[in-house]
Amino acid sequence: MPNIRDVAKRAGVAPITVSRVINNSGYVSDETRRRVEEAIDELGYVPNMLGPSLRFNRTNTLALLVSDITNPFWTTVVRGVEDAANENGYYIILGNTDESEEKVTEYLDMMLRRRIDGFLLVPGKSNSASVQMIREQNIPVVVLDRQVSDPKVDVVRSDSRGGAYQLTQHLLALGHQHISALTGSHHISTSTDRVTGYTQAMTEANLSPDAIRVFWGDFTQTSGFEMTKQALAVDPPPTALLAANNFIAIGALKYLREAGVRVPEDISLVAFDDLPLSLTIDPFLTVAVQPAYEMGYQATELLLNRLSNGTTRDSKEIILPVEIVVRKSTGSPQKGNSLTGELRL
Repeated sequence: MPNIRDVAKRAGVAPITVSRVINNSGYVSDETRRRVEEAIDELGYVPNMLGPSLRFNRTNTLALLVSDITNPFWTTVVRGVEDAANENGYYIILGNTDESEEKVTEYLDMMLRRRIDGFLLVPGKSNSASVQMIREQNIPVVVLDRQVSDPKVDVVRSDSRGGAYQLTQHLLALGHQHISALTGSHHISTSTDRVTGYTQAMTEANLSPDAIRVFWGDFTQTSGFEMTKQALAVDPPPTALLAANNFIAIGALKYLREAGVRVPEDISLVAFDDLPLSLTIDPFLTVAVQPAYEMGYQATELLLNRLSNGTTRDSKEIILPVEIVVRKSTGSPQKGNSLTGELRL
């Protein structure tokens, strides 16, 4: 691979002259510039942009760490981040963490060595260890979708508590009293926020505390399948399920199909996060739709603002509203309990 000395030799100039042409700094005659540019083209030389970026303390690169890139919610967030970054001359390095704090730490260690300008982070846990790791390097960070214990960090998230509250109210208004919540890990704020919203609605309906049933797992299809199995084994079984994300809902639907339980005739199902219309021929689930693209876009704008104006200002939390979309997966509960006996064969 040719280097700057090879270009200088081909153009008949000193290496410093080649550097001036590449960085457009210092005086270079038009004839000399022409010879250097021709030499670059002939040799196929690719300038190393890291050197000048270090001088200005910028690499125009942002890091984005998300929990599950296979989930359409996160791919939409990524698109919002990328669009906002590219519009401002920045590029994105993406990492997928699988909700693992260990993977978050590994990615941070690697990316910090590459002089990333700023981080957009979905932490594996709601503690601030990963955030602190970034802040110790004096690099700005914006947390996506989650709350963390560090009050000084910028956060962009949706109204998880309010969305779960509205979904539960919808089920209660249909006449459901036995509603089970299927959620993620205790360590993730979106899991606990959605349980809080569900619990608030159930409590306000003056239902017995025994009616509040929460099953903790992961934001995965496998976990949704297992939690649904557990929920329907309780006596009396639920007439409605609230899934804390779309993958949990898909897992729930798989179990219900295998068990011969019809939605919504036998049981109603609501969830967080919609699936893209391109992936669904006939939208079915009643959902709390989070503005995923806007979340990514606004978080990136906030991070770039920090890069431009410094990190000394007070931290900012942006909470985006969710939209409840009612579809075919919810209905009034049947009289009696049609599931009793059917699932105990």
